[in-house]
Amino acid sequence: MTPAINVAKRAKVPHRVHEYQHDPAAESYGVEAAEKLGLAEVRVFKTLVVSLDGKELAVGVIPVSSLLNMKLIARAAGAKKAAMAAIPEVERATGYVVGGVSPLGQKRRLRTFIDASAQGFPTVFVSAGRRGLEIELAAADLRALTGAAFAELCLREEVV
Repeated sequence: MTPAINVAKRAKVPHRVHEYQHDPAAESYGVEAAEKLGLAEVRVFKTLVVSLDGKELAVGVIPVSSLLNMKLIARAAGAKKAAMAAIPEVERATGYVVGGVSPLGQKRRLRTFIDASAQGFPTVFVSAGRRGLEIELAAADLRALTGAAFAELCLREEVV
């Protein structure tokens, strides 16, 4: 049990926990999760912590196949600029180890923004609080449990 799973259980939110054998040599934890669980990378979301204007930490939850656009998350948060937060800061604020940071059950509740693409799936997968463990739930439930807002956080490639 992790704090993330406990949050979903306490709220009685429908969810499923998926475990896989984490490879310590994996370069991308999110891509590894998608591959090992046989999922499209657009349905597996990574949790990234940013510093807004150097004053406040916030969370961006985006598909593992995408890159977080700093201008878009800053705009969504009403900040002038955003930058990736330092690892020690992330671990101290969330209570999770990088690579296993969940948007759920963080030690300190941070403002959270979920990429709008999550709304296009019946369920999404996010870290359940440790490497090798994912929790599957509806994007609307993830939003409700984190107090998040949906926003465009990644630049989309134009389909021709």
